[in-house]
Amino acid sequence: MQPDGHHLAEFNLGVLKYDWDDPRVKDFVDGLDLVNGIAQRSAGFVWMMSGDEMEAEQLAPEGALGGNPRLASTLSVWEDAASLEHFVWNTVHKRFYDRKAEWYDAVDSLRLVMWWVPEGHRPTTAEAMARFRHLETHGDSAFAFGWAHLKEAELWKTKQCGEAA
Repeated sequence: MQPDGHHLAEFNLGVLKYDWDDPRVKDFVDGLDLVNGIAQRSAGFVWMMSGDEMEAEQLAPEGALGGNPRLASTLSVWEDAASLEHFVWNTVHKRFYDRKAEWYDAVDSLRLVMWWVPEGHRPTTAEAMARFRHLETHGDSAFAFGWAHLKEAELWKTKQCGEAA
């Protein structure tokens, strides 16, 4: 349940099968601005780390994300689970999600972590990776969780596997 005075932070990451300039990931790369623009215009959107800042974080060899040149990630904050869930499963984002196996390695592994942040807080990638690693090691908790931990989230149950609702 969402604590009073808090928003929902989400961090997702994956490693592309091919380099960013490879034609096999062109549709993904070309669609990033569209998907991120829709996120930023969505009801309940609060904040997203900019593409340039995220790229710098992804490529920093000593950074929290490890410097993998094929890493693709986003870090954002939403007013509530319903807003994030609507964006993920009911916008063009869903079409990109359904194609993840074309573009990403290890699509069945953990790729998303969420946690509650005080309103106005902008998480860092170091904070996000700490939450991600905690979820990976300990499973869902109040500190770090996935969709199944959010009792109010329902769409992910029917839409994560490409099923139409």
